[in-house]
Amino acid sequence: MTRYAASWAERVTLWAYGLVMSAAQPLLARKLSKRALAEPLYGRNIAQRWGYYADPIDSSPSASGSAYVWVHAVSLGETRAAAVLVGQLRERIPGMRLLLTHGTATGLAQGQSLLQEGDRQVWQPWDSPKAVARFLANFQPQMGVLMETEVWPNLIAACAQANVPLYLVNARLNEKSYSQALRFAWLARPAYAALAGVWAQSADDAQRLASLGAAVQAVEGNFKYDATPDATQLARGRTWRLGHKPVLMFASSREGEEQMLLSVLEENVSNTPMDKAHLAIKKIACLGVQLLIVPRHPQRFEAVAQLFEAAGLRVSRRSTWTQAPAEADVWIGDSVGEMALYFGLAQVALLGGSFAPLGGQNLIEAAACGCPVVMGPHTFNFAEAAEVSLAAGSAFRAEHLQDAVHLASDLLHHADRLEQSTQAALALCHAHQGAAARTANALSARLLH
Repeated sequence: MTRYAASWAERVTLWAYGLVMSAAQPLLARKLSKRALAEPLYGRNIAQRWGYYADPIDSSPSASGSAYVWVHAVSLGETRAAAVLVGQLRERIPGMRLLLTHGTATGLAQGQSLLQEGDRQVWQPWDSPKAVARFLANFQPQMGVLMETEVWPNLIAACAQANVPLYLVNARLNEKSYSQALRFAWLARPAYAALAGVWAQSADDAQRLASLGAAVQAVEGNFKYDATPDATQLARGRTWRLGHKPVLMFASSREGEEQMLLSVLEENVSNTPMDKAHLAIKKIACLGVQLLIVPRHPQRFEAVAQLFEAAGLRVSRRSTWTQAPAEADVWIGDSVGEMALYFGLAQVALLGGSFAPLGGQNLIEAAACGCPVVMGPHTFNFAEAAEVSLAAGSAFRAEHLQDAVHLASDLLHHADRLEQSTQAALALCHAHQGAAARTANALSARLLH
């Protein structure tokens, strides 16, 4: 495996970065303790973040038949994408043992479903030299696979030193992240250049990655097109929507966007003086929709529900539903791992993270469920998918949330246009499948030969 020879200045930069990351460990521990108050998983096995494991193991092939194939999927979206790749790798690598790492509680919870006998799941090691060294010494993976954007300088340098080939797959690098990488080029370039191989989502991603020194092997597309929605959840959602007004979902809404929506609802729709709560209720009635809000982050479920309750709206939470959603002005999707249910329940979705300047969330998942999307101006995290979806007619763009709400409402009340967009979404996903299988072919070939 060809190694990138870092310059003296780059080695000094990496050394200084390692000192900073080591010094920051107490701050991370404090942050994790606070996060654990809302999401208890963050409080479990914190020592794993520093490379300490309660049950050190013999990970050699002679001990168990196969060394680990390590896959790092930082959060929920990456873990869902990794699930498709892991399934493809198991078909190609006999007796494969999976080492699965994550950085977030939602990723960890989702990843549990991917484990089989002999697999391990632990927290991603903090990117300090000692934590990374202990992680590699304990598990001795035969190959590492990083999902999408997870480029950590110390981790990559340590893998190169330990002769562990490390690959970046389903790789993306938007303009904002690219600009940041150029600002810290002495740190970023050696990291990208030391990767054993990179498979990019789009030609634009490939160009940016290659300019940073990454060994781009091919442009394969996005694994998320290969993910299959949970059929049971999807069917339940479609059953639950029966008997209700058309359902408009705010999918993976981010902080500040729910307040933006509330402000849209509180706009005057009548010459008759009334308080904001009545304005919002009347606006919802005028739109002729049932609102469903699904916040992106679980720690915000309570705050989002309280926001709409404080505005005088009737709120019903998913966590209280049994047989069907209760009557309310606003439904709150306060559960994790049920996006297929919510997309089945909705007929059109507003794309979270795209109305505030946050880059947007995954719109491919909506398309796979046959749910058209209306997105705002900020979709740089999923630029390729957004443009392809716009061209296919499965997504629409609005400059402001107010326009997006009216566009979505109009679509919901025109059955022919709604059906066209629904079918376009399903066709789009079918046409772009296969990226995970192609990447698995390339990875397994490198591992087995």
